[in-house]
Amino acid sequence: MCFTMDKTMAHNVADNKAMVWESSDKLAADSRLNLGKVEDHRPPVVDLPTVESVSHMQRPKYPTTYIETLENHLKTNIASGMFAMGDAFKNAGLLLAPVLTMFLGCLCVFNQHILVNSANRMREQRKLNYYPNFNDTVDLCFDSGPPLFRKFAKHSRFAVNFFIIVAQLGFCCVYIVFVTSTSQQILHYFGYEIEIHLNMVITQVFITMTIFIRNLKYLAPVSLFATVTMVIGIALTLYLSSEDIPPITDRHAVASLHQLPLFFGTVVYAYEGIGAVLPLQSEMKNPEKFSTPLGVLNVGNLIVTVLLLSTGFIGYLKYGEAVEGSLTLNLPYESILSQFVKITIAIGMLLTYPIVMYVPHTIIWPAIVKRWGPFERKILYEYLVKLILCLITFVLAEVVPNLSVFISLVGAVSSTALALVFPPLCDLSIRWKHQDFGTLRWRMAVDFITLVVAVFGFCTGTYYSLVEIVNTFKT
Repeated sequence: MCFTMDKTMAHNVADNKAMVWESSDKLAADSRLNLGKVEDHRPPVVDLPTVESVSHMQRPKYPTTYIETLENHLKTNIASGMFAMGDAFKNAGLLLAPVLTMFLGCLCVFNQHILVNSANRMREQRKLNYYPNFNDTVDLCFDSGPPLFRKFAKHSRFAVNFFIIVAQLGFCCVYIVFVTSTSQQILHYFGYEIEIHLNMVITQVFITMTIFIRNLKYLAPVSLFATVTMVIGIALTLYLSSEDIPPITDRHAVASLHQLPLFFGTVVYAYEGIGAVLPLQSEMKNPEKFSTPLGVLNVGNLIVTVLLLSTGFIGYLKYGEAVEGSLTLNLPYESILSQFVKITIAIGMLLTYPIVMYVPHTIIWPAIVKRWGPFERKILYEYLVKLILCLITFVLAEVVPNLSVFISLVGAVSSTALALVFPPLCDLSIRWKHQDFGTLRWRMAVDFITLVVAVFGFCTGTYYSLVEIVNTFKT
């Protein structure tokens, strides 16, 4: 069981990853939609392998059980966004924040169900012998929709890949800032004074060493260790933050209106697991149990929501307006236990970096090979691409060292597009022809409400995040 968990763990970080499959019939080399391509070279639908053309549906070589899939789902959501929820509650207020968190959480989970149902519907309609991933699903849904959607079908794959790359690189930037800020406090505690920019360079050296792991097989134990450290870190952070809590009346019930966009970006960022939804389903031994009422999707997101509410409420109640972009930065400075928590979480974040970086690399590298390849020294050029991507995240982290603002910006831009824009568009596209929107067209109403919330959050969240970044430079 442990081997199976390790084998599949690194596969579940996002949607654009290679999977290992086995089938009794050998599929043609061009029979599947390419996971990593950024252009629309999808073969005609009639040339795609159908269920009738093989003896059975393609299944993963190492299928996961319900419990294993639930564990992997939690791993993709327990990250830096959870530690930023105290700052999110500060931007909404102790009374308003839980209500809005549950609203946005329900909206994100509902759209995850839409994405899963859209993928399953396309698989059945096109008689595909595999489970389509995120960009496949959006491409196929747009291609099955009205003329307006079909017009943009060939661009939808590029758009999905673009926002996945932006999101994953944004996560990597957050990890660099997080590890640097945390290690700065740790070094200061043990009597070492070092300039923060030099500290970021040193952090980047250690991170760069981890990205040269090429095989997912060797990333799996790294992922396991990172997850264990994160879970321990969250538990101890909540424990330390629960001591000597002030009365609720000391905190704002509702924050000022201009702070809400920052809250929106942080919460959407915290529900960062939508990219892993379809791979998690496809790797299950019983995929039909993934999106049932008590399936992995609902149970997993319920646990995540409870943790987000707990860290947000306790964090803001404990530290008030002084709460940082990560609760670990607020932990008691004198406590040796606090330093242990910081070290644990910093290691977890550092080791999560190569797993997250694997995703944009699997999208960009095949496109480079297709455009300029083949290369005589393939491994050398592949390492060079990884190094360039790594340096890009370092430069961005160096330019914007404000952790909370960076999280809000990434959430408002890329996470909003992936979680709240593409799923409702897919739903509208595949239901438009037969006007299959339910009683009183409630599905259409929900889709449009989601798009309005997404556009509003995208525009205001991006604007106020950029304003905060500018103000950071001024001070």
